[in-house]
Amino acid sequence: MILIKGKLRPNRDQAKIIDTLQAEINHTLNHTQPLTPNIVIDACDQLLRKVLDHHFDEVLMPLLDQLDISYEMFLQHARLFSKEGLSRKVEVELGVKEHERWSLDNQTTVERYPLGVLLHIAAGNVDGLPAYSVVEGLLAGNINLLKLPSSDQGLSIMLLGALIEIEPRLTEYIYVFDVPSRELESLKKLAAYSDAVIVWGGDAAIKAARDFCPINTKIISWGHKLSFAYCDVAVSDEGLRHLAKSICSSNQLLCSSVQGIYLDTDNPNEQLDFAKRFFTLFKEVNAKSHQAPIGMRGKNTISIYNEQLERGNKQGIFHEDGISVLTYDDEALTLSMMYRNVWVKRLPRKDIIRVLKPYKNHLQSVGVSVRRDHEEEVKNALAKAGLVRITALGETSRMIAGEAHDGDYPLRLYSRMVEIDRKNDKE
Repeated sequence: MILIKGKLRPNRDQAKIIDTLQAEINHTLNHTQPLTPNIVIDACDQLLRKVLDHHFDEVLMPLLDQLDISYEMFLQHARLFSKEGLSRKVEVELGVKEHERWSLDNQTTVERYPLGVLLHIAAGNVDGLPAYSVVEGLLAGNINLLKLPSSDQGLSIMLLGALIEIEPRLTEYIYVFDVPSRELESLKKLAAYSDAVIVWGGDAAIKAARDFCPINTKIISWGHKLSFAYCDVAVSDEGLRHLAKSICSSNQLLCSSVQGIYLDTDNPNEQLDFAKRFFTLFKEVNAKSHQAPIGMRGKNTISIYNEQLERGNKQGIFHEDGISVLTYDDEALTLSMMYRNVWVKRLPRKDIIRVLKPYKNHLQSVGVSVRRDHEEEVKNALAKAGLVRITALGETSRMIAGEAHDGDYPLRLYSRMVEIDRKNDKE
């Protein structure tokens, strides 16, 4: 199903709707009252209250169970829709009151306008993300076209449909399409209607968007990022347990999830002792957590077995109950096997910038625990290397109202500043 102007329509109507969409967009731009942030914020807050009051549990709970997503994790993301959270976001990112204009000189004013039309190409690794991406577009006043991810199972349409039901003024600002990535002609048309294409995904998704977008359509990418932990051998057991808990709760599927641990040492023996220590704590936490999907545990068991064959011994390989900690001698920042499988590598703090700087624009979050007298040096080096979120261990996936996406503020990117000569207005 697709969602067009507040109504569910069958997929077979999609091609015809896309062909006539430009006229609908032009009508909205010409005749519909512009959106203000408060309209969107109030609607989202009402929707959140309905979610918290269990109005959607009949659909939501089976879906979360099927996707192996805890209700607690869903609520973390859902609370991004709160009035307090969205108001803070608008305040931080736009910093202006609704309809405010300001003077550039004695005859020129500057006003914020939406870009116009946004095409959101959402990733499927976080349920609710497609809807939240649209909400960000709405907050900046844009018309939003959403291409559903292939893994979406109705949550996005459910949330956005409910939002329109709460606030009918959003009807002409939300269109949800179920266009497969292979349907390039449809994607080209949607991109041509858009002022910007918002891409959530890895390098392949961004490259694909560049191939089908016209030259005069902006591409704003929120690409897949890599996150990790950085600590020294003095890190506390409490800190490592907190790190293990965050790994178990996310299964390392988020851009902010820790894939591995860099240790501030060049000593292989310290690395091995640390890995053994972390694995012991990791097992304790895992035993108290909801199990990872059995299929992924089986797949990773095979991968670890292959790792043992390649190494010729079990040195530096710790695995049990579907989780693992593996030590390596290289410094490369890599994706883990995920689903509670962590690498440990040596990285003395003096080498942080040399090792990590080449991964520019792929770096996101790092959880840090080092000696207090090294903390400023380490965090400064990590920031210079390109990390955009530096937290305590286990906090890389925490959410704070008003925080940036990968070092940028989306509402600013989804807006444009228009300079208008007002000299004649005063005459």
